[in-house]
Amino acid sequence: MYTFEELKGITAKLRSEEGCPWDREQTFGSLKKHLASEAEEVFEAVDRGDMENLCEELGDVLFQVMINSQIASEQGCFTIEDVIDGVCRKMVRRHPHVFGNVKINSVEEGTALWNQIKMQEKAKKP
Repeated sequence: MYTFEELKGITAKLRSEEGCPWDREQTFGSLKKHLASEAEEVFEAVDRGDMENLCEELGDVLFQVMINSQIASEQGCFTIEDVIDGVCRKMVRRHPHVFGNVKINSVEEGTALWNQIKMQEKAKKP
C-alpha cells in the first residue's frame, strides 16, 4: 500500500523534467475544470451509493489538491504541509466543543458556534 509521502513523490515526479508533459504544463487555472469535474464525480458516486467508485473519485480529488499544492510549492507560495497544517488548525479552532472546554447540546448549537467562529475569522482578515 502506498503512503502519503509516496504520493508526494509521485506528484513531484509527474511535474519534473523527467515526468509527464501534460502534468508539467498544468497551472492553477487549467486545473480548475478538472477539480470541478472530479468533485462532480464524487457527488455522483455518493448519489449512487457506490463506495468503490467514491473511494476512487476521492483519490482523484486528493490528487487535484496534491498537484495544485505541488505547483504552489514550485512557485514558493505554499506546500502541501502548509495546506494540512492550515486545515488542521481550522478544524481544531472551529471545534472548541471537541478540542476545548466549550459545551454544546445539539447539532444546531454546533453549527451556530462554527458560523460564529467563521465570521470572527473573516472579520479579522484584511
